[in-house]
Amino acid sequence: MTFIDLFAGTGGLAEGFLRKEFIPIAYIEMLEDACYTLKTRLAYHFLKKKNRLDIYNDYLRGTIDREALYSQVPKELIGSVLNYELNNKNINEILCRVRLTLENSKHNEIDVVVGGPPCQAYSLAARDKHKRKRKHDYRNYLYKLYAKFLIEFRPKIFVFENVLGLLSAKKGMFYKNLGKYFRRIGYEIEENIFDAADFGVLQRRKRVLLIGWRKDLEVHYPEFDFLPHRWTVNEVLSDLPPLQAGEGARVLNYHRETNEYLASFGIRNGLNFVTQHITRPHNNKDLWIYRLAIDYWDRKKKRLLNSNIPLDRRTQENTASFLDRFKVVARNRVSHTLLAHIAKDGHHYIHPDRSQLRSLSIREAARIQSFPDDYFFEGSRTSVFRQIGNAVPPLMAEEIAEKIKGLIE
Repeated sequence: MTFIDLFAGTGGLAEGFLRKEFIPIAYIEMLEDACYTLKTRLAYHFLKKKNRLDIYNDYLRGTIDREALYSQVPKELIGSVLNYELNNKNINEILCRVRLTLENSKHNEIDVVVGGPPCQAYSLAARDKHKRKRKHDYRNYLYKLYAKFLIEFRPKIFVFENVLGLLSAKKGMFYKNLGKYFRRIGYEIEENIFDAADFGVLQRRKRVLLIGWRKDLEVHYPEFDFLPHRWTVNEVLSDLPPLQAGEGARVLNYHRETNEYLASFGIRNGLNFVTQHITRPHNNKDLWIYRLAIDYWDRKKKRLLNSNIPLDRRTQENTASFLDRFKVVARNRVSHTLLAHIAKDGHHYIHPDRSQLRSLSIREAARIQSFPDDYFFEGSRTSVFRQIGNAVPPLMAEEIAEKIKGLIE
């Protein structure tokens, strides 16, 4: 079974489909760093099938460079990652490129299209921030570009993932129009709301999952299997070496042996080292507030509000909105939602261990999103945090892929 990934990002959604043995025909992604992340992950899956993960692990350790890694992978596989921004100006060129990749593959059709347009146009926060701009935001209409792939390739099924604001934008009229449009081009659609925590992800992350199928198929919206909430953030952080702000390295040794959660869900999956456990630096003012936020949470089980910070210690004047700017990732439950905002300062994702006094590392953020430790993210620290924050959690994606596979079979 084949798939195309639109607005592919760092590959979280695709990872689920790759694990279920779907074959990627093309990825469309506008950010260059994310495209390299996708190529590196494709190299992992190819080398794993060839029993040559030693080559991939050499790359993780930094003993070979990216060019050497990619040279071990078929050019057509690396070439399936297309670095484009989807817009009206280049849609025909992109469709042509995807057609060529399909013709050059050993496959005749696209079975599934997956992806979700950038969520900023639908998110409640963005709508409040950009009320004047949102009316003419081109991102509101990216679903029509998505639809062009359905018209061109007539896949059996498509998967459209997005934030809850997709349903409420323009008082629900936006989603109503979106549904009419997809039905007009020959697809039935249904949607549901899911929380990533129900799929083993240690994070509250509610998303809309819209699934569409060709009208000639006798298909229905699948029933998903939910997992009990047995695990907490503590399980996903406890084996990593302690770090202070501004510390870390490309490769470090694990601090402890694995545990049930890490082993059962494939987070720690065979490496004897951990990569990208790297933290950002913080100034003394922020660290003082971090300590206060952790104390508030540990002693009172309350979030620190800006109004709780002594006036002479505050780093923002606003006491009317966004009061919980400094937020601790609670260790004895699943995390609050990880967003791309983590790329900016980390204040919303403070490590729960007071002795470490910092925000989450790259690897910790990736684990909370359920990325395995052998998943390598390309680009600067800021770029990598953004990629992780925008991603679909792979554990959730894997369950989606399993159900889509069942529908097609």
